Amino acid sequence: MSRKRALSPHARTVLAVLLDAGARWSHGYELARLAGVKSGTLYPLLIRLESQGYLEAEWREPAEAGRPPRHVYRLTASGARLAQANPPGQAAPVAGRREATT
Repeated sequence: MSRKRALSPHARTVLAVLLDAGARWSHGYELARLAGVKSGTLYPLLIRLESQGYLEAEWREPAEAGRPPRHVYRLTASGARLAQANPPGQAAPVAGRREATT
């Protein structure tokens, strides 16, 4: 049995941004800008959400020559459910079983 823990306000905001994106892939800079979260907070959060099965992540080749590849993210079905159940600004209920470390 996993420990239950409430989602942070940053996690809720990032999940809401990803939910708004739907099936579209989002890169980290875009998520940081839209969610108002600094990269030192964002990337560890994205890594945790991916390891828990709430995000898909992959490397994408650049659209322009000379640019580096980008790591992109989108919600899985369980991530979309988590985002819908935990909107930003709502009182922080305890998250479900798999939300233990976000």
